[in-house]
Amino acid sequence: MNFASDNWAGAHPLISQRLLEASTGFAAAYGASELDRQIEQRFNELFEREVAVYFVSTGTAANSLALAAVNRPGGVSFCHREAHMLEDECGAPEFFTHGARLAPVDGDHGKIDPQHLQAEIQRFPPDFVHAGQPMAVSITQATEIGTLYQLDEISAIAEVARKHNVPLHMDGARFANALVALDLTPAEMTWKRGVDIVSFGATKNGCWCAEALVFMDPKMGRDLPFIRKRAAQLFSKSRFIACQFEAYLQDDLWLQLARHANAMAGRLAAGISQSTQARLAWQPHANEVFAIMDKARSELLREQGAVFYPWNPPRANPNLLQPHEVLLRLVTSFATETPQVDRFIELLES
Repeated sequence: MNFASDNWAGAHPLISQRLLEASTGFAAAYGASELDRQIEQRFNELFEREVAVYFVSTGTAANSLALAAVNRPGGVSFCHREAHMLEDECGAPEFFTHGARLAPVDGDHGKIDPQHLQAEIQRFPPDFVHAGQPMAVSITQATEIGTLYQLDEISAIAEVARKHNVPLHMDGARFANALVALDLTPAEMTWKRGVDIVSFGATKNGCWCAEALVFMDPKMGRDLPFIRKRAAQLFSKSRFIACQFEAYLQDDLWLQLARHANAMAGRLAAGISQSTQARLAWQPHANEVFAIMDKARSELLREQGAVFYPWNPPRANPNLLQPHEVLLRLVTSFATETPQVDRFIELLES
């Protein structure tokens, strides 16, 4: 009953098998192999346009280098107050941009409010050198609390970004989960709604270690080869990332895995919503479920083998919990099985 994180899950057998197959023979290094080129073309097909793709090792690296690629002197990037890059990346975006700042923006349900974004950006007038200058906006899809930006919400944020001449970045650590939940294509969820850069995550969805930074306009990433090298993110044997993406994208495996993870989250949420011992904090949209229960009961579940994380209530919901209650995050993955979910619900009620 492991609901700690989709990062805890292993690799899908088809991806492991492809890694094994790629481990023999020789291939050009540093992204110059034939397989690397094939996967770059596959991303063009995926996004229905020519894009620039750069493999990196982690989502933190993808987010940080995305901002480094569009960095400006005195740069300020805007993200949700509880975004992963602000709260859980240990200052990496600031480090790799050599001091650019992250400005928090409020919004309900873990999503940036376009009006709040407009107000925050206006705090940095173009001619006021002491404040710095806006350089990017970043949204997380799915968000840190498992909700989703709808298409009109992405468009509204993109409109604010365009008004101030800054690119829009999407942290897609759970890109596939969001995509299948909304029943969209990658193009529909990104550049067709004004997204310029995507951190395309695959590690949480069945890969061993496969993340990609995707620029919808290749010119925007023209310095990324040097930035990535300087950041020690240029893999020598990059074919081992490329081969993971090959298996991941083949026959829509990535979408199948995401649908399964989302379905398991739906099953878990249905059980909690019917429980007399817990309640949903809000409806899940992808593969993260947030539940509220008595602290003592959460400890009993731990003792009986359930694995999960306590979570800080969103600042937008300061009165979410009673003093004796705790908010839990329960994450499902491609490896989550129905008996695990059902056993958790059984123990919750016992």
